[in-house]
Amino acid sequence: MSLPFYQKFHQHYDRSYRNKDLRTTMSQYHQEKKRSAIYTHGSAAYSSRSSAAHRQESEAFSRATSASYQQQTSLATQSALATAVSRKAASAYDYGYSHGLTDSSLMLEDYSSGLSPQTKRARKSLLSGEEKENLPSDYMVPIFSGRQKHVSGITDTEEERIKEAAAYIAQRNLLASEEGIIASKQATVSKQATASKQATASKQATVSKQSTSTLHQEEVLEKKSRKVAIREKAEQLSLRKTLEETEAFHKKLNEDNLLHAPDFVIKPRSHTVWEKENVILHCSVSGWPEPRVTWYKNQVPINVHANPGKYVIESRYGMHTLEINACDFEDTAQYRASAMNVKGEFSAYASVVVKRYKGELDETGFHARVSTMPPSFAVTPYGYASKFEIHFDEKFDVSFGREGETMSLGCRVVITPEIKHFQPEIQWYRNGELVSPSKWVQTHWSGDRATLTFSHLNKEDEGLYTIHARMGDYYEQYSAYVFVRDADAEIEGAPASPLDVVCLEANKDYIIISWKQPAVDGGSPILGYFIDKCEVGTDSWSQCNDTPVKFARFPVTGLIEGRSYIFRVRAVNKTGIGLPSRVSEPVAALDPAEKARLKSRPSAPWTGQIIVTEEEPTEGIIPGPPTDLSVTEATRSYVVLSWKPPRQRGHEGILYFVEKCDAETENWQRVNTELPVKSPRFALFDLAEGKSYRFRVRCSNSAGVGEPSEATDVTVVGDKLDIPKAPGNVIPSRNTDTSVVVTWEESKDAKELVGYYIESSVVGSGKWEPCNNNPVKGSRFTCHGLTTGQSYIFRVRAVNAAGLSEYSQNSEAIEVKAAIAAPSPPCDITCLESFHDSMVLGWKQPDKTGGAEITGYYVNYREVIDGVPGRWREANIKAVSDEAYKISNLKENMVYQFQVAAMNIAGLGVPSAVSECFKCEEWTIAVPGPPHSLKYSEVRKTSLVLQWKPPVHSGRTPVTGYFVDMKEASAKEDQWRGLNEAAIKNNYLRVQGLKEGESYVFRVRAINLTGVGKPSDLAGPVVAETRPGTKEVVVSVDDDGIISLNFECDQMAPNSEFTWSKDYVSTEDSPRLEVESKGNKTKMTFKDLGTEDLGIYSCDVTNTDGIASSYLIDEEELKRLLALSQEHKFPTVPVKSELAVEILEKGQVRFWMQAEKLSGNAKVNYIFNDKEIFEGPKYKMHIDRNTGIIEMFMEKLQDEDEGTYTFQLQDGRATGHSTLVLIGDVYKKLQKEAEFQRQEWIRKQGPHFAEYLSWEVTGECNVLLKCKVANIKKETHIVWYKDEREISVDEKHDFKDGICTLLITEFSKKDAGIYEVILKDDRGKDKSRLKLVDEAFKDLMSEVCKMIALSATDLKIQSTAEGIRLYSFVTYYLEDLKVNWSHNGTAIKYSDRVKTGVTGEQIWLQINEPTPNDKGKYVMELFDGKTGHQKTVDLSGQAYDEAFAEFQRLKQAAIAEKNRARVVGGLPDVVTIQEGKALNLTCIVWGDPTPEVSWLKNERPLASDDHCNLKFEAGKTAYFTISGVSTADSGKYGLVVKNKYGSEISDFTVSVFIPEEEARIATAEAQKGSKSK
Repeated sequence: MSLPFYQKFHQHYDRSYRNKDLRTTMSQYHQEKKRSAIYTHGSAAYSSRSSAAHRQESEAFSRATSASYQQQTSLATQSALATAVSRKAASAYDYGYSHGLTDSSLMLEDYSSGLSPQTKRARKSLLSGEEKENLPSDYMVPIFSGRQKHVSGITDTEEERIKEAAAYIAQRNLLASEEGIIASKQATVSKQATASKQATASKQATVSKQSTSTLHQEEVLEKKSRKVAIREKAEQLSLRKTLEETEAFHKKLNEDNLLHAPDFVIKPRSHTVWEKENVILHCSVSGWPEPRVTWYKNQVPINVHANPGKYVIESRYGMHTLEINACDFEDTAQYRASAMNVKGEFSAYASVVVKRYKGELDETGFHARVSTMPPSFAVTPYGYASKFEIHFDEKFDVSFGREGETMSLGCRVVITPEIKHFQPEIQWYRNGELVSPSKWVQTHWSGDRATLTFSHLNKEDEGLYTIHARMGDYYEQYSAYVFVRDADAEIEGAPASPLDVVCLEANKDYIIISWKQPAVDGGSPILGYFIDKCEVGTDSWSQCNDTPVKFARFPVTGLIEGRSYIFRVRAVNKTGIGLPSRVSEPVAALDPAEKARLKSRPSAPWTGQIIVTEEEPTEGIIPGPPTDLSVTEATRSYVVLSWKPPRQRGHEGILYFVEKCDAETENWQRVNTELPVKSPRFALFDLAEGKSYRFRVRCSNSAGVGEPSEATDVTVVGDKLDIPKAPGNVIPSRNTDTSVVVTWEESKDAKELVGYYIESSVVGSGKWEPCNNNPVKGSRFTCHGLTTGQSYIFRVRAVNAAGLSEYSQNSEAIEVKAAIAAPSPPCDITCLESFHDSMVLGWKQPDKTGGAEITGYYVNYREVIDGVPGRWREANIKAVSDEAYKISNLKENMVYQFQVAAMNIAGLGVPSAVSECFKCEEWTIAVPGPPHSLKYSEVRKTSLVLQWKPPVHSGRTPVTGYFVDMKEASAKEDQWRGLNEAAIKNNYLRVQGLKEGESYVFRVRAINLTGVGKPSDLAGPVVAETRPGTKEVVVSVDDDGIISLNFECDQMAPNSEFTWSKDYVSTEDSPRLEVESKGNKTKMTFKDLGTEDLGIYSCDVTNTDGIASSYLIDEEELKRLLALSQEHKFPTVPVKSELAVEILEKGQVRFWMQAEKLSGNAKVNYIFNDKEIFEGPKYKMHIDRNTGIIEMFMEKLQDEDEGTYTFQLQDGRATGHSTLVLIGDVYKKLQKEAEFQRQEWIRKQGPHFAEYLSWEVTGECNVLLKCKVANIKKETHIVWYKDEREISVDEKHDFKDGICTLLITEFSKKDAGIYEVILKDDRGKDKSRLKLVDEAFKDLMSEVCKMIALSATDLKIQSTAEGIRLYSFVTYYLEDLKVNWSHNGTAIKYSDRVKTGVTGEQIWLQINEPTPNDKGKYVMELFDGKTGHQKTVDLSGQAYDEAFAEFQRLKQAAIAEKNRARVVGGLPDVVTIQEGKALNLTCIVWGDPTPEVSWLKNERPLASDDHCNLKFEAGKTAYFTISGVSTADSGKYGLVVKNKYGSEISDFTVSVFIPEEEARIATAEAQKGSKSK
């Protein structure tokens, strides 16, 4: 028996206990399984029992087990466990059957349960010797244990949970069968058996069809020992802990990196069937998550609903089928099974050929052909066609992109013959590796065009891309390189981003990340790299290392077990940190064994072998020492240790502690004191570079810490991997006109070499550019994107994880041009003339010259007798230069065939195709033959030049001229039209009047005295257009008067040359011309231009598509050029500025002029009144030859300096002069200005005004007088005056800013006057005056009014008791500010009802008693004397209604207040009166209507009586009279007046006193005062 597929690659911890003794146990287990299994393997039907029977049996077993439980309560735990197992087994089976699980998805074993007292060590391995050897030694996973419990919910789908449940049942049943509960059946129960307590004979209990009859029999379970009971309890606790840990683990487990792309385990097979037959395509797919499979027919998804019954698609347990019913010929197609999940898509193809019987075909033969013909023949509806031919059109070329950009590569795939129902298989490769679709790159096939699209270019995408098209057994491929340049750095000078960030190793404790160094370091060496990590599902990046690491590998620690991470790397130099690399693929922090277990988790029911291991919980085992400890990697930053777990480790998991010590001591120190290591690998940091260490590892578990492993050898901390040596012998070679092939000798003794970087530099520039941004392996690379004609040097350096090597030595310089090859064959061989023993042949030159000029042609001929050609013979030994050749010594009336081969310096090309047969005979034609070698040049949008050569056969008389015909390329043969009515003698013609964008063809006919001959071969078609970049011949005249024609071409081939001609005849040997060409420029110089040089001069560029230009020199142009030459021969110094004069600061006078340019030999003569003057006390001269400025300085102008000044220039052969006349008023004005400037300079020696007094209106509408002073000190005083009266200034000026100010607030007419400010100190004084009168005052007032107007607020609406008021506030108001109001565009006429005014800073318009006519738009215009400033408000609608309502309210309130009852006057506040006296009070009362009057005493109503008389007369006078007051009359009195508008109370107090008491009180107070003294 072999292991299940997911256990074949795992090493069991107890492999040392495997032996042959346990095979007997396994054989018994399998025999028992065969007897009790409920299904037959490989069959979809159940063998003997129905699902109902199994359910019934399960229920019976459950009841039996439950009864045993009730009888044996002392063994509750064990029985409960067995019962739970049985119930789960039965329910799982029922569930699986109800969900359609067949034999391959469900398997139930006997429901025997029991626990074996046998310990783990006594149990033997169930693996055979062969299987044991096949297990890898370094791959370890957990093993199914008898104490494990199935945990549901880990998988994602219900189907997977079913499968896991079935697998769990199989595990538990196998465990139960090996650990069966020992029971004894007794026929009779006796007291002696109970008293003796002897164990009965054990027998394994099984559940069978007879179980229902034996349930009533009594079964006594053997009592367990205390040790067994404790072990079972410990197992339960361990199981519960395992379940909790498993659930917690899967809660935080991120399976992103556990996913893998689909792969076909079994691919669909092609079929050939007859019509009306059915065909089934099978395939099996692996992948995680489980892939979704879609079927396609000729790249179109199959829709089973569109053709009911035609297609049946099923997917069961990893097997996918497509059934095609009743096949007809339309089903002949290519079928594709596409498997897709989150990690990508993978396809498998199969062809289905449906044969149709045809009466004319032999059916047997057809079958034979099907089996014998190779599959490389195309299948057509009529049998087998010819072989496939695959071509690529519109191919992609070498491409250049930049990081972050998008790019598409594509080409059209043409397949011959075209089969409607078949599509080719298109695959893309990068550097020979298949490109799979991802988020970075996508592929597309449209039916005839294949496209590869990069959504976001990265340097990892750089490489050689190949498109591979396959059709049957035939395929074609095409390749081109893609270069990806670095993105622009965010910080100038920062290094480029690293690339190819991948995970080299991952476990629970750390993940080792590697990357490739960038080619561009930003101009300074890279100091190191920073590694960033990000947990999958978040956007939070964190830096993993505090200091940059130079080694291109780094172990990242501090990870959470089970979580998935992505990584990126950034390079840093002294300038800054560069852009980050592309992120890595997600990777989980798991051990490889754990990953393998999760990936290989069975998707079908588990039916294989289970190795059951068990450990005695009460006997803890201290783990042994690890083995094979070694240092797997050592750098200056870290050291990685690796070891194997110990063989003696116990049942529970183990942890590791790593220890280190100096090589010279035995002082061991534990490295990971706080966090034990979970994986058999560990990375150590913080080791001293250059120091020697030894390392060892200990294991630990709950039983304790084991013995240490053997120590490693001495390890020196440092980079074990050396930086590679520089490559050597860099050799460039020509490739194309934009590329160079660079080869080099690889670095010697290089370890772990990543590749090479190549750099190029234009000779003499000193600037190096990278040719590749992704390291290339090998010793050869093609550098693309170079400039044609430039010379480059190259250098190479190697790279590995330790860093980049030194640069190689620079290569020799090489000019970029296409490599030379032999030319292609000539074409269109024709017979131009025939004689009785010779023939003249003509042909067209090859399409491709091979990168060099064609040096000649070789002609071969052969005889053709009765259609049978003979052997080839050479017609010429020396190469002929023309495209025509006369072959002599031929046989008359013999038929010949010819072929021509072209030659250049690379060698002889392939001969042309064999010509048609020509007969050697005497031509008797009187007219000339056809002209030949037609070519066109100087193609423009409306014209071109057509050239030809005379016919070889001129007829009986010489050729006298030519006729040129033209027609559109698409026109018919009868639409030829002649371009010249009379024959022309030249062998060229400039064709005018072409239509832009139209295609034309041309032909030429020769004429002699006999007539017009046959037309030539066609020239063209050619499109009338001026191509971009077309340039013309330019005439120039140099400084020596030499005339030349110049031409420049930017579209030259590497082997192109310039050819000059006059009237289209080569000027190569002309003594009057001299030609010089360099690079892409050429110049033809006339030695002595004259009338004999008149004509058309043209320049052609060879090996191009007709690039040429011409220049006509006629008589008028000749005169112009000669005049221009004369001017250049006798030059003048060009003057930029004529002689001028200016006054300087101190009153000095400067005479100056400026020439366009002056050489170092330029001289100047200074002339005054025809006499030369020289430098001395009076004159100072200066010449600046860089700027061309010539100067002369004079300190002072006197009367004798009036006259004419001239500067005479001489610069080589060029001369020039400039004159300035200073006479009369001009001189006097200049002299006066100079004197003024002198005085100004003197004034500025003391305190002075840099800016004189001026005014400014501030934002607060104040006037600010200011001036700027200079050259002042602390003792300098400033005094202000107005109208010659000193103004006292509160603030003292500190002159810090040099500004002196005087602020005038609320400026008005009273402030008009003349203001003056004086500066003075011991060095002198200066003054400045400002007149603010008349017009100046008006201007200032206008500006003040303007600022006031601008300060006005928006118009507001206010209601008053009289009406509605519109108002605005200003900073302050001046009468000069005119205010005008308008209503609806009409000026308001003021009246008593509508009036305007100003109150303080408020400008208002009062509308009394408003009416609806007052509605509308009101405008207040403030006129400042120059412009008006408006403020508007809309008094209508709601605004008017609200204002009018408020006015009514206020009006009524005012009326009420006016007519309200009130006490006008008369009553005092306090009345003091002697007892017995009479009190008379009178007051005036007002109100409309007449108010009611009442009196109060002490806030109580007071009525009139004889003692107190109260009267109110005439509606306005109230009387209060008491005839004789007494003390009882003292109190507070009030007069209350009231009418309908309101009421008012006037209070007064009456105080009555007794005279005697007053005297006594006064006497007492006097006495008291005297005592106090």
